[in-house]
Amino acid sequence: MPDVHLLVLIHGMWGNPSHLAHAKKIIQEVKGEVEDSNIKLEVLVAETNKDESTYDGIDWGGERVAEEIRQKTADLEKEGRKVTRFSVTGYSLGGLVARYVIGVLHQSKFFETVQPVNFNTLTTPHIGIPRFSSTFSSISAFLGPKLLSRSGEQFFCVDKWSPRGRPLIEVLADPDRIFYQALLLFPNIRIYANAINDLTVPYVTSSISAEDPFGEYEKNGIKIDFDEKYKNVIKSYSVPPLSSVTAAEPRSWFSTIRNSRPLLPPLFQRNFPLNLAIYTLLPILFPTFICLALIRLSFQSHQSRGRLRHLEADSARDKLIHIIGKLESELESVAVDLYDDPAGTPIAASPIPDTDPADKTNSAAPTKGKEKKSRSKPPPYQPLLTPGQLQCIETLNKIPQLKKERAFFEGVRNSHAIIVCRDPKLFKHHLEGEGVLRHWADHFEL
Repeated sequence: MPDVHLLVLIHGMWGNPSHLAHAKKIIQEVKGEVEDSNIKLEVLVAETNKDESTYDGIDWGGERVAEEIRQKTADLEKEGRKVTRFSVTGYSLGGLVARYVIGVLHQSKFFETVQPVNFNTLTTPHIGIPRFSSTFSSISAFLGPKLLSRSGEQFFCVDKWSPRGRPLIEVLADPDRIFYQALLLFPNIRIYANAINDLTVPYVTSSISAEDPFGEYEKNGIKIDFDEKYKNVIKSYSVPPLSSVTAAEPRSWFSTIRNSRPLLPPLFQRNFPLNLAIYTLLPILFPTFICLALIRLSFQSHQSRGRLRHLEADSARDKLIHIIGKLESELESVAVDLYDDPAGTPIAASPIPDTDPADKTNSAAPTKGKEKKSRSKPPPYQPLLTPGQLQCIETLNKIPQLKKERAFFEGVRNSHAIIVCRDPKLFKHHLEGEGVLRHWADHFEL
């Protein structure tokens, strides 16, 4: 029998395997029945870390999925099918879980007998959820860690995961740690980011970038060339100098609404005549919806913290302790101490226009006055990144085989679910992301 190439798909926050059903369908169409191949693709959509379990953190989710992978590998061997190649694709939170999983597998010597091949993520918050200079961002940063349990703390980098008190996001990007070293084993690393309209995972964190060139794409004169074969996938882009940009004609409120998807959440998007009743009752429905959502989040977060107490008391915690001990047993180097900023003081992502603060080759330094001004009033679409996040960007971008792809979904309320065609049966416009999935499948090395 042919050897097995095991592909693991990992969904995101509040997710379940059905969210990646379309991705599984496409990869099986493209790579599942390859003739004259000694390798057979086997797709495992992770199930052990779904729904409310996604509150339990990147680490515990990673432990669950790693165990699921070991079990799947053992089951295939019982059938006389040997796993010789391994790939993983994570969507949203699933991408961070995937980065943790490969560290666990590497630590257990899994890759001594199985060859790592493809590592992909789709709109994953690789540097956590960054802060912006908006009230909504401040509220999210305050409520997120409280309402999303351990995962929320890790998303917003307020956890103290390592014995030295570093957030897990920073440890995952540390070149001296096993997670980063495991990532380097994959010859094909490709990440997909939504260039615009992703209200869940902003461009800068999904693309591992310090700046957002698409933040004012209607005004900054950016030139975008689209891939002719893959719909909504950007082939290349370029931002002209500020001096050559002419002021864009302001768009009216009516044209913005007319060319956009409904601004209401999916729960409230219904056809006539039900939509009229919803609009009429909206002043009552919307506050009620918000209250119920907060109650549910609080309840699920409370349940998660209860599960975590049992997990930490259980023998399964030995797995996590072993990894932490291996990662942090030696004394931290001076370099780590330098980029560990306990205060986590946010700084403007780009003190100088068209420069990357993570780029050490930039010798120009702003004056104190200019620096203070740029930090106090950054553009609303540019993030406020901590030194730890900037360090993550720098180290991850040093991975030589890292490739970045960008999806562009204009006229939608939130492109986060579209990029993976998360629920095309309920929301037909989710199928607009099929071009991205086709690109991913065609570039998947079997």
